Amino acid sequence: MTEQVDYSGPFDPNFSFDKLTRETLLKLIRTDAEYVRRIDGQWYLSVMEKCGNDIAFACDTEIWEKLEAYTMKTTCNLLNIHGDDVVTLIKALQANPWSSSYQFKVDLINNDHAIISFINCPTLLALERDGTGREMLICNELEVKLMELKARYFNPNMTVTPLKLPPRDPNSEICCQWELKVER
Repeated sequence: MTEQVDYSGPFDPNFSFDKLTRETLLKLIRTDAEYVRRIDGQWYLSVMEKCGNDIAFACDTEIWEKLEAYTMKTTCNLLNIHGDDVVTLIKALQANPWSSSYQFKVDLINNDHAIISFINCPTLLALERDGTGREMLICNELEVKLMELKARYFNPNMTVTPLKLPPRDPNSEICCQWELKVER
C-alpha cells in the first residue's frame, strides 16, 4: 500500500489515517493542537464578552484543572510514561498534544532537577498583542497552578518554582521559565 502525502486524489470510501505518511500525520497533529488552542482562546473571549473577565477566568481555571489531569493520565498511559521524578514530568510535557504549538528547552541538571524555558508561546504572544494585561492572570496565576498540578501528578513532593513570568522584557526570548525539583 502506498502512503498518501495528502487526500487530493479521488474519494476513498475506505479512507483512514493509517494511509497517510508520517509527515502528513505530524502536520495533522500540529494543526489539531493549534485548533484546540484557538478553541480555548475563542471560548474564553466569548465568555469574557458576555459575562466579564472574572467569570471567564474562573470557568477557564475550572476547565483546565480537569483537562490537565485527563491529559496527563491519557498521554502517560498511551506512551507508558511512569515515574516520580522531574524527568518523567518533562517526558510528559514533551509528549503532550499541545507541545507541538510551543517551543521549549530543558536544562536537565539531574533526573530530579531541571530548568525548563518556554521560548515560543502562541498564547502569550496573543495576550501581549491584545494589550489588556490578561497575561498576568493566565500566565501568573493559571499556568502556575497548572504546572503545579502536572508536577503533583507524578510526585506530591515535586516543587515548581516560576523563575520568569510575564510581563517580560521586550528583548527577552523567554516567555516563561520554571525550576522543577524533587528533594530526596
